[in-house]
Amino acid sequence: MNIRVAVLTVLTLATVLVMARAVASAAAAADGSTRVALVIGNAAYPDSEAPLKEPINDARDVAAELKHDGFDVETGENLTGEAMRLALKRLYTRIKPGSVALIFFSGYGIQSGRQSYLIPVDAQLWTEADVRRDGFSLETILGEINNRGAGVKIALLDASRRNPFERRFRSFSAGLAPVIAPSGTLVMYSAALSSVFSDAGADHSLFVSELLKEIRVPGLTAEETLNRTRVGVTRASRAEQVPWISSSLAEDFYFIPGRDQPDVAATPSSPPTPQAESLSPPVAPAPPVAPPPPVPAPQATPAAASAPPPPAPESSSSQAPKPPAEPPPQIRDDKKTALALADDPTIKSLTSRIAARTDDANALYRRGQVYASKGAYALAIKDFDATIRLNPKDVEAYNNRCWTRTVIGELQSARRDCDKALKLRPGFVDALDSRGLLNLKSGANKDAIADFDAALKINPRLTSSLYGRGLARQRSGAVAEGNLDIANAKAMDPDIAKEFAGYGVR
Repeated sequence: MNIRVAVLTVLTLATVLVMARAVASAAAAADGSTRVALVIGNAAYPDSEAPLKEPINDARDVAAELKHDGFDVETGENLTGEAMRLALKRLYTRIKPGSVALIFFSGYGIQSGRQSYLIPVDAQLWTEADVRRDGFSLETILGEINNRGAGVKIALLDASRRNPFERRFRSFSAGLAPVIAPSGTLVMYSAALSSVFSDAGADHSLFVSELLKEIRVPGLTAEETLNRTRVGVTRASRAEQVPWISSSLAEDFYFIPGRDQPDVAATPSSPPTPQAESLSPPVAPAPPVAPPPPVPAPQATPAAASAPPPPAPESSSSQAPKPPAEPPPQIRDDKKTALALADDPTIKSLTSRIAARTDDANALYRRGQVYASKGAYALAIKDFDATIRLNPKDVEAYNNRCWTRTVIGELQSARRDCDKALKLRPGFVDALDSRGLLNLKSGANKDAIADFDAALKINPRLTSSLYGRGLARQRSGAVAEGNLDIANAKAMDPDIAKEFAGYGVR
């Protein structure tokens, strides 16, 4: 079923996805509610051996999504203690009675005195007393937000990293602490209480990747969104990283309401204040890197899982037309790539685990993901091969090997992997998306459209499937529909065309 038939009679730019995002703003405007957010990415800590790679990109992506979803967002990068204090003060002043107030923080966090503290980049921490002096207590922040009258309080913390400060303390508790928050509060940590995860050294964190994927699904309550994120992170990390959630929401709140779900989380208040300027000077964007493989994630709400839809019809390679000429993706030399990545901290850690235990399927799979995310496709395939030898029913490994083989043009073997993944898990959205890309590269445009349609029925905001379907529709002669899909995908992800070019698809 084509989910955009209803809007094809409207102007090309009037789309279901744009309308879905507009619903969030319209709902807020209709009841007079205000959505305000403070998004902080702290990466350049002088006490660290090197800056963190993830927080800045993650903060920018989260801020962009929240703006699309009707939030008045202020963004801060590499904030000092004074800058964080002023940013929080501005957040408090923007809160009106009944507002929805959200804070996102990516950087270092420390547990002290059974409280979680967000650490500015200039913190001087040598004792636990210094943490309370230079850090910002999450409980204090949420308490002040509540005192200002916010109806819904949301805190998203990607701060459960092993940090350079803790080793200075005689005794400490790793990770973050449970929060005692006022009613109407939803808190999520990127890892379980008192646990930490290693910074992957990638450009984006697994936690934020899964979070954004779920926020973009219309009609999910905030609790459903975060629960799906937790399951997605847990599955993708093979239970090495399990996020923690605490909720005391009394009413449903939707980042993007569905058509039949009004946003009733807030009471009437003043209109939103103008968007604040960024707190940091503009930073030149990082050079594009090879896109990561699809990360497995659950697509059914844990609280009310429905039966997954059947997989899209199997494609017939005998009837598929010859694929159009595509510029091949840039394939790195295997030995040179291995040498270049040998000092990558995540790869070094995983390689050590594999050396100590050659049957560690989780470590092999995770290293394969890291290799693929860095464009080391041949090395990634070797690790996925080893993973599947250890566990012939590893559906995520089949899907990731399918995607990687598709990127480098090994299309026949990629098809076997995708078909196997869908046989093991019918309706697996990531495998449908991967097989759609495979069919697109093969020139089987009708089969590509069928796979992308099936994926979009599960997740209507899956940009890779939307963009891929647009290309397949254009090549099938449905130029207007294809242009519409491509415009929608670019509106959600301006870099989607570059991503597909990295796959060898233009």
